[in-house]
Amino acid sequence: MTVPGRVRLFCLPYAGASAAVFAQWRRGLPDAVDVRPVELPGRGSRIGEAPCTDPRALTRRLADEVAGSVTGSYALFGHSLGALLAFELAHELRDRGIAAPRALFASGCAGPAVCDGAYFRRPRSDADLRDALSAYGATPPEALADPALMALVLPVLRADFRLRGAYTYAARPALDCPIQALGGTRDDVARADLEAWGRETRGPFDLALFEGDHFFIHARRGPVLDLVGRRIGARAEAAA
Repeated sequence: MTVPGRVRLFCLPYAGASAAVFAQWRRGLPDAVDVRPVELPGRGSRIGEAPCTDPRALTRRLADEVAGSVTGSYALFGHSLGALLAFELAHELRDRGIAAPRALFASGCAGPAVCDGAYFRRPRSDADLRDALSAYGATPPEALADPALMALVLPVLRADFRLRGAYTYAARPALDCPIQALGGTRDDVARADLEAWGRETRGPFDLALFEGDHFFIHARRGPVLDLVGRRIGARAEAAA
């Protein structure tokens, strides 16, 4: 049931992650924001399902799952791979005649028109994937050295790399919703590539940079959530 006055914020995780990465967000956002972490197949509460490596099929599946929950005000947030999924989800919902989100937050990801998936299309051994996790810096060394944990994580990460590598940009009429891009000052995603998100909307666009690497959304969670709360609140007031 949609609570009047609340904005549902659907949050899509990065490669290899589950909806649990957004578990603390409810505490950092106003009560008017109803945080709805989106669980992708193959992890977390959906660990019994096979991961999906087809971007189009996954987008349709996610739209089927959230369509009944976007009857009121809603917004989309995605980090890295999740940003591309949120973008495609916004287009799919529009194609189904569903009203545009209050805002689309695209975090830690180049604009879809300039995304290069070549890195993700290369075959990956388990050692390659562990090295990738280590390079990103978000996985503790003891976790990387835990065979049981890696047996759960690596197949999901491999599938998500394939999913990201299979993504192709399709030029379509720009979205009507505001887009807020977020980036880390020490991330590999260049500012110009973050600014490319501005091409994808007919509405307002803004870019905010936070001190940190690719996972600034964790290290700088407070400021990130302050921005998200302000943007959603401002859009809700403008629409009232």
